[in-house]
Amino acid sequence: MKSLINIQKKLVPELLEVIKQRYTLLHNVDLYQPIGRRALAETAKLTERHVRGEIDFLQEQGLIQVTTRGMYITNEGKLILEQLADFIGEISGLHVLEQRIKETLHVDNVIIVPGNSDEDEWVKQDMGKACVRYLKTILKPKNTIAVTGGSTMAVVAKVMTPLNDESEILFVPARGGIGEKVENQASGIVAEMARKAHGEYRMLYVPDPISDSTYETIITEPAITEILEQIKSSNIVIHGVGDALRMAGRRRTSERVITLLKEKNAASEAFGYYFDHSGDVVHKVKTVGIQLEDLEAVDHVITVAGGTSKGEAIASYYKQGKSDLLITDQGAAERILRG
Repeated sequence: MKSLINIQKKLVPELLEVIKQRYTLLHNVDLYQPIGRRALAETAKLTERHVRGEIDFLQEQGLIQVTTRGMYITNEGKLILEQLADFIGEISGLHVLEQRIKETLHVDNVIIVPGNSDEDEWVKQDMGKACVRYLKTILKPKNTIAVTGGSTMAVVAKVMTPLNDESEILFVPARGGIGEKVENQASGIVAEMARKAHGEYRMLYVPDPISDSTYETIITEPAITEILEQIKSSNIVIHGVGDALRMAGRRRTSERVITLLKEKNAASEAFGYYFDHSGDVVHKVKTVGIQLEDLEAVDHVITVAGGTSKGEAIASYYKQGKSDLLITDQGAAERILRG
């Protein structure tokens, strides 16, 4: 593919620009449907006059449907988007960026979507869709998928689609809830994922973090023991990475611990562990669910995190954390490479 693209760049560079432009228009229709012509022109950063002609072309090709409510993408349009994803990544230089991130973070596989999720919500949706596509390639006949909480995981749930009707799929929360909005808590996320993926799910009604005495009491409860066994036997884990101090704030962490995190230069948080820039654990909160050491026995660990603001946190986590795949965006990748 690379040699063909290089030839096209030399002979018909305008063709690549047309492809990128029409891909962008289709992508925006898919994200914001039903969407009007003026709104589409604004999101694609093109003139309304130019967009009018492109809409006519896309409609003639059967890729979009134009109604009085706005434009919708057709099934054929969705298929074209999926088929073009690798091509767009190649001509945008994302595959080169992916290789550099692999080498920098020492991770087996990296998927980078264009854009910066700090600035555009649709970029986070693209990361979610990339996660769903990857899941479909690794499913076994029987699967237990553990998922953490957070706004990024909530978006993965939002864009979830049926995975595989021939596979048994059980979604479980990787940890308890941290008292935030229910749609961002792991239990709520796995329920939505299961519904959309045509799978099953289990809940974990445990706060996060908890005291030592409460922990010792809770883990002896038969209902908790059962769900913990299912969580620990997960063959797939999907999780996010948080900025250390931001996560500490969401947990309503004491001033003493926040001071400690600042003194230790904590940069990232995942699974209740706080890491510094060297990847060393500087603090850990008591949580019920997956622990860092449990990831060694998991077949596939997928990290989904993006945005320029998460660049340092992602780099920090990968100094220590186990993950087979990083799904991120261009904003985070470029921040990671700046060091």
